[in-house]
Amino acid sequence: MTARFDAIGLVVSDMAASVTFYRRLGFAFPEGSEGQPHAEAVVPGGIRLLLDTEDSVRSFTPGWQPPAGGGRHSLALLCDTPEEVDACYADLTGAGCKGEREPWDAPWGQRYAVVNDPDGHGVDLFAPLAAQ
Repeated sequence: MTARFDAIGLVVSDMAASVTFYRRLGFAFPEGSEGQPHAEAVVPGGIRLLLDTEDSVRSFTPGWQPPAGGGRHSLALLCDTPEEVDACYADLTGAGCKGEREPWDAPWGQRYAVVNDPDGHGVDLFAPLAAQ
């Protein structure tokens, strides 16, 4: 038996807000996903992003409660250029998303920024810096 990485699942409190957020980042959730307890978007390469509402999780794990605190994980999205990192960050924060860390040139050679989705899940935006 060989287990294969297939999907990342996030528990969300507001499906409509989460679908809207991830669509801004290019995730192709089907029409009508906003009102569903479970939604999936396939990304290039075949990996899926799965969103489940808190009530959906409670339907198969009674008594489940969201964990306290945050910052335990993040999604990392590769942008084509350093300028795209800046533009994507500006678009998201301009739409009301919380910016965790404004774009900066990281010492490991990438333009990097961090925003939070509506539930506080970190979304890292990065691109390689041009060779000096």
